[in-house]
Amino acid sequence: MTAPVTVGVSLKTYFGNARARAWFAEVAPRLQAHPGIADGRVRFFVIPTYLQIPAAIEAFAETPVLVGAQDVSAHPPGAFTGEITAAELAEVGVQVAEIGHAERRRLFGETDEVTASKAAASLEHGITPVLCIGEDARMSGADAASANLDQLAADLEGVPAGPVVVAYEPVWAIGATEPAPDDHIATVTRALRGAIDADAGRAGSVVIYGGSAGPGLLARLDGAADGLFLGRFAHDPDNLLAVIDEAAALADARSAS
Repeated sequence: MTAPVTVGVSLKTYFGNARARAWFAEVAPRLQAHPGIADGRVRFFVIPTYLQIPAAIEAFAETPVLVGAQDVSAHPPGAFTGEITAAELAEVGVQVAEIGHAERRRLFGETDEVTASKAAASLEHGITPVLCIGEDARMSGADAASANLDQLAADLEGVPAGPVVVAYEPVWAIGATEPAPDDHIATVTRALRGAIDADAGRAGSVVIYGGSAGPGLLARLDGAADGLFLGRFAHDPDNLLAVIDEAAALADARSAS
C-alpha cells in the first residue's frame, strides 16, 4: 500500500471548550464511517487547544484519528512554570505536535533554534512534529524553495532521527482569501520532499500544504503535496469531509500510478 494522504486541522483558539466538544462529537462519527479513514488511505490529525486535548482523545478513541498539541516545551519536566512537556503530552495520548508556526515565530519570538529544540523533545517522546515552515514575503517559486530548504535544515539541526510532517505554509497566504498559486506550491513542496527523502533518518515523513487550503487544491496539485493542513475552512464539518473525500481519491490515484 502506498503512503496515505495526510490531512490535518489546527483549531488554534477559535473554539471554546463547549464548542470544541460539539465539533468533536459531530466530526468523530463521520470520520469513523469514512472508508478512506477506516482503511488507512487517509491519515487525519486534529490539533485542539491544550485544555481540549482530553476531550478530543475521548471523542476520537474509536477512530484512527491522531490528536495533537499546538505547541510543546523544549524543556524536560522540572521547574519550568507554565510549560507543557512532551513527556506529559505523550502520557495522555498526544501523537503529533505543531511546532514552529508562523504565529509562534512572529508573536512569541521563536527562532529556528527553539523550533529544533521542540522538534527534538517531541521525537524523543514518540510524538511526530508537525513542522511549520514558510517564507514571509511573496517571491518566485525557485527563491521560495531555496528559502524553505534553508529553514527546514535549520529547524532539523541536531534533531534525532524520526518522521516529521513538514507543513509548508507561506506566511503571506495564511488567512488570505486564496492559497498560494498552484505552481508555486508545487515547486516548494517538491523541493522539500526531495530533501526529506534524501535524509535516511526521516523515513516516513510527508510534506503537506497549509495557508488558506480548501477543496479542489489537492487535485490541482496532482500529487505534488502529500496532503493539506486546514484552518478555519474545517470549522464546517461538511467542508472537512469534502477534503477527506478528495484525499481518498488522491490516495487511489497514487496507488494506481
